[in-house]
Amino acid sequence: MMVGYIRDNQDQKAFAELFGHFAPRVKSFLMKSGADAGMAEECAQEVMATLWHKAHLFDPTRASVATWVFTIARNKRIDMLRKQRRPEPDELTWGPEAEPDAAEVVEIQQESVRLAAALAELPEKQRDLVQKAFFGDLSHSEIAEETGLPLGTIKSRIRLALERLRHAMK
Repeated sequence: MMVGYIRDNQDQKAFAELFGHFAPRVKSFLMKSGADAGMAEECAQEVMATLWHKAHLFDPTRASVATWVFTIARNKRIDMLRKQRRPEPDELTWGPEAEPDAAEVVEIQQESVRLAAALAELPEKQRDLVQKAFFGDLSHSEIAEETGLPLGTIKSRIRLALERLRHAMK
């Protein structure tokens, strides 16, 4: 068991064998799950570094080595995707936003009036759920707990309501 040698003795030869076996497989796994070659290579390197540094956390009674390695790979990929989606500080806009011009203000007010009228036209059961979800900031699960309705019913009613609102706002 290579991980045991790495965990117990920080055995570099065992790590080299583990690296040789898993690094290409991890890279392939990451590419099949949508990562480009560069991201997959970088992520695979981070996975292997994690294996070296956290070998003491491996518990063979909980998972196989492969399961452990690919779980780390999956988590690293998720971390990298999150990092890519987060804007860098120099991409952030600073300072106050420009004031909208009068035409934009009037247009927003008119859309608000149309939306309020469209909401009023919804069946009460749909309107109530839309208000809880969007104005009350409740998740579908929280609405289900609060109302006692099945989650599927809530999702269906909200979907139908949103479709009616989209049609009314055209």
